Amino acid sequence: MVRVAAEFRVLGGVEVRVDGARLELGPVRQQRVLAALLLDANTLVTPDQLVDRVWGERAPQRARQTLYSYLSRLRHALRAVTGEAWIERRPGGYELTVAPSAVDLHRFRADTARARAVVREGDEDEAARLFTESLALWRGDVCPGIDTPWFNAQREAAHTERLAAFLDWGDLQLRRGLHAELLTALPAHAAGHPLDERLAAQLMLALYRGGRPADALNHYQVVRRRLAEELGIDPATPLRELYQQILISDPRLAPPERDDPDPAPADAVHPRQLPALPPLFVGRGSELARLDKLMGPQHRPDNGSVLTTAICGTGGVGKTWLALRWAHDQSEQFPDGQLYADLRGFAPTGEPADPYAVVRGFLEALGADPANLPSAPQSQAALYRSLTAGRRLLVVLDNARDTDQVVPLLPGSPTCAVLITSRHRLPGLAASHGAVQLILETLDGTEAHDLLARRLGADMLAAEPVAATELLHHCAGLPLAISVLAARITTDPVLSLAALAAELRDTATRLDALETGEETSDVRAVFASSYLALDADSARVFRQLAQAPGADIGLGAAVSLTTLPLAGLRKRLRSLQAHHLLQEHVPGRFTYHDLLRAYALELAETAAPAVEAGAALTRVLDHYAHSAHAADRVLLPHRDPLPPVPVSDGTQPEVFTTHEQAMAWFAGEHTVLTAGVDHALRTGRNVQAWRLAWAITTFLARQGRWADVSAVHTTALTAAVRLGDPAARAESHRALAWACTETGRFAEAHDELTLALSLSETSGDGLSAAHTHLALGWLYERQGDKRAALRHDQRAVELFSSVGNLAGRARALNAVAWDHAQLGDHAASVRRCQEALAIQRELGDERGRAGTWDTLGFAHHQLGEHTRAIECYEHSLRLNRALGHRYNEAENLVHLSQSHRATGAVEAAGDALREALGIYLDIGALDSDVDHVRTLLRELDGPPVP
Repeated sequence: MVRVAAEFRVLGGVEVRVDGARLELGPVRQQRVLAALLLDANTLVTPDQLVDRVWGERAPQRARQTLYSYLSRLRHALRAVTGEAWIERRPGGYELTVAPSAVDLHRFRADTARARAVVREGDEDEAARLFTESLALWRGDVCPGIDTPWFNAQREAAHTERLAAFLDWGDLQLRRGLHAELLTALPAHAAGHPLDERLAAQLMLALYRGGRPADALNHYQVVRRRLAEELGIDPATPLRELYQQILISDPRLAPPERDDPDPAPADAVHPRQLPALPPLFVGRGSELARLDKLMGPQHRPDNGSVLTTAICGTGGVGKTWLALRWAHDQSEQFPDGQLYADLRGFAPTGEPADPYAVVRGFLEALGADPANLPSAPQSQAALYRSLTAGRRLLVVLDNARDTDQVVPLLPGSPTCAVLITSRHRLPGLAASHGAVQLILETLDGTEAHDLLARRLGADMLAAEPVAATELLHHCAGLPLAISVLAARITTDPVLSLAALAAELRDTATRLDALETGEETSDVRAVFASSYLALDADSARVFRQLAQAPGADIGLGAAVSLTTLPLAGLRKRLRSLQAHHLLQEHVPGRFTYHDLLRAYALELAETAAPAVEAGAALTRVLDHYAHSAHAADRVLLPHRDPLPPVPVSDGTQPEVFTTHEQAMAWFAGEHTVLTAGVDHALRTGRNVQAWRLAWAITTFLARQGRWADVSAVHTTALTAAVRLGDPAARAESHRALAWACTETGRFAEAHDELTLALSLSETSGDGLSAAHTHLALGWLYERQGDKRAALRHDQRAVELFSSVGNLAGRARALNAVAWDHAQLGDHAASVRRCQEALAIQRELGDERGRAGTWDTLGFAHHQLGEHTRAIECYEHSLRLNRALGHRYNEAENLVHLSQSHRATGAVEAAGDALREALGIYLDIGALDSDVDHVRTLLRELDGPPVP
């Protein structure tokens, strides 16, 4: 497993972030279970306590069972942070083990305690830093939206701690003479705590020192009236004395001497440097609203820091347009002016702007005399901060390259705001100055269509709707690409949408169609400016990742693809992310948008020898095939294994030790694996294509993904024919028949199994023939021909016995037992089940035991032994849930409901049926299965059926 940096948040919402990316935590109530454990981190919590915390007085009857399910899923989710946090089952309850510094609320408490200790030691600057950082952790309420008595009590206690920390920070800042910084934060806090006299005193003193004695005196009168009206008391002595001191301008209220420069002069100019509004701006409503929230005056930090937001995204995604649109819309918020600079961080030609040259330009814009500027760059930056102090200015820094370029341009006053755009994520700026990121994605389908329509006119798009849709698809939502296509059409009167769509259809030449001849608006040139900023190793990784099959790639596969050690690979991936040439769309998985992938593939063909690209593709396909085979062996250890094949040099397949690990890996990789089968066949790697299809079949079947089973084995069959391998061909025919059987296409299933049986018998492969007869037995059973099913299943028992395959014999005995039960010979069914179970226990065949326990339960039910039937079904249900076999789990539940109903437990029967129905609907089961369950539910006269 890979060790990662994790943050656990309960302030402003329940979140886990892994290397900055949000971890998927499941349903809302499951998140509340995690929150309950986080607030009591490293403490044992009983199940009853968790139920009370999460549900309060409204706990449902099955709350405990639901809780256990949530805990299991959370343990699985936390595998992404192995070594940093885990939920342990201990005698009496559960404990979430995590470093307190990784949980924002616990870190807040530790930092404030340290800050108070540092105050006692006399280091007020360090104490102020600690208080500032701890208060900055409060992104919002404690676990907002959770309304139970326990969470409400925790929230109230934390608010009390936050206020105490804020008050200590306020006293400290006043002692340090920083009353101006307090004036941006104190009014909101005073409004929220109108009866807190210590807070009132801080605000009064800050107002007085800030040259607003009348406001200070007025605030005293407001507080005095509220105390009298609500509590019937007068202000305490300290507040009354402060009021008297302000009345007489007591010199003792003067702030301590500081070396800070004077604020801007009264005659300071008001620069208006924003470029013109972007033409034809469309969409981005949610992003503009997000900027309103991040940059609005009501959301300014209460710790005295400068409000800073960075709009980050890949080249051509529209960062500058968004920044200028918002800046123009909100210009009234900044009456003292707007400063703007293009920092040219990724200009196709030339060097990035010197930040100190930009500072000099800002100084002139703010009215400073160029002839009297300090000579040292640092002194000029200090003067810039002085001239912006106390002013309500917006500073827009466009196209920033990195944090070092931005820092000298940040004003020092919390009255200012800074809006940055960059292709980098600027993590250093977030760490050092609390900058908030807004990651700008490509346009959605509606916004992309609107932009093209604004450029070309709705009539032109309506005249060629199919071509217009294809054009937008190839642009992948990138505003620059859409604008380039529109420009080509408007400047070439004979070029139609259909002709341009045909030009874009070929991936190899797609970027040629997006050329304009001008570097600032050429898509390839824009991408190149980011690519050329990479170091050599990051550039190589950028090229190589595009060769992998599927829409994304995980860390393990990327290690095999690139042959880099994990630590080195992570460094390169972070570099690509920072340049917005790669996205980590879920923790540990990376992807490009389509145009970037086309650019990377183009580079791979031109910047590296063909043999290198071929070796990289072989490695990644080997990685998938060998990893999938290893995972399948964990899921189904008694399946007949494939003969071993060598692994290509540099390939590092995954290693699995538990069933849960294997299922989780398949769940994350199955879409890539299915794409890998096609990719392997297209590139002539027939062995990998067939072995990969074979290895993912168990997982796909357990998830009810029959369309995927059909797709991969149709491809695999072609590979098997090319390989001249009759056993492989028969296996793929059986897999295709299985998918047809489960989806009701019985005639097709017969055709596939006839071919499989012919191949097996012709080649004299008794084991393959045994599997085919077993598949025929299941097909006839589904069709209702019980006696034909019994004949084939008995033949399978004979063949498995003749080749000495015990696991197959046990499976066939279970099938025979089921046939006997269907034919009414329940005693024979019980005997065959017991015979099968004995073999499966000896082999440790959990999958086989799950099926046999279900058959045995059915036999006991038919014999009227309903309690024994329930016990058998529950055995099977536990095994199928552990195996992740969802279709069989649903079948167990249907059978279990029948036995519950027979014992009079109608409510339990209804619960089982509703759960089964949910699974069937989720996996897209046959309509006949779904209708059967709905019929059973109606017979119970239960709640409305979904």
